[in-house]
Amino acid sequence: MSAAIHNHGSSLKPAYPRAIVLSLASDFGCQLQLSNIADLLDVLGTIKLEYWQLMSSAVLPADYDIAIIEGAVTTQDHIELLQQVRTVAQTIIAIGSCAITGGVPALAAQDLGKHVQAVYSDDADRVAAGRVRPAPISNYVAVDYLVAGCPIDPREFVTVLQGALLGVRQRQQREPLCAQCKTMEAPCFYSIRAAQDIADGMATPQALCLGLVTRTGCGALCITRGRPCTGCRGIAADANLSSARTFIANEGLDVDDFDDALRIYSSHALDDGGEEQ
Repeated sequence: MSAAIHNHGSSLKPAYPRAIVLSLASDFGCQLQLSNIADLLDVLGTIKLEYWQLMSSAVLPADYDIAIIEGAVTTQDHIELLQQVRTVAQTIIAIGSCAITGGVPALAAQDLGKHVQAVYSDDADRVAAGRVRPAPISNYVAVDYLVAGCPIDPREFVTVLQGALLGVRQRQQREPLCAQCKTMEAPCFYSIRAAQDIADGMATPQALCLGLVTRTGCGALCITRGRPCTGCRGIAADANLSSARTFIANEGLDVDDFDDALRIYSSHALDDGGEEQ
């Protein structure tokens, strides 16, 4: 399912837009990243923060201009809350993999009843009442801006927030991370493996790098630090899954392992039989 973008195309009013920060089904990691913004006080000086779920037990206000939302939809209450927020907020900013792709919670979407039963046993219907198939928030409301990743990059959030305040339409990057690695001249994990095999005369165990199909925009943070891409930004709109699977097979790697790795953050898109946009 694509993450629907719903840009209003006009700057927010008043001068200090009122903002709220909400979490649905998540580990609050992306909200924690907001507190790691180096110039947090400067950022807060551009908005009026009315509600921050991680930091306060206050009641959600009735009026606000910007809703910053992390987490996947997993209950009927989440759906109703989102629909209420969409009627009030001029702008919704979805942050993190759970909100944008369904993330880790979406792993339970297939055979949901079985998973709930395994966790709650005889109390499943009482404790997990109102449960729905885990999904990204764009399944239920239009989203204006996205900040992908698990967790998000605070610097990217600041850039997106500034764009929202100015009414600048967000351009979604469609190409896979591989394209960015090439322009940055970052080392390719698959090329390194091939070189090692030639030097050693034997096959080298290789961690799967999902940059072949993952949405770019992170600056190849993992790659440039010697770690393969785990796909936390979701599947790129221009990704060619079929070609990627062929490439993986030609590398002598297991295509099923590749798909399983993709499902950690993009299970919702894959299980729906589509490629995430």
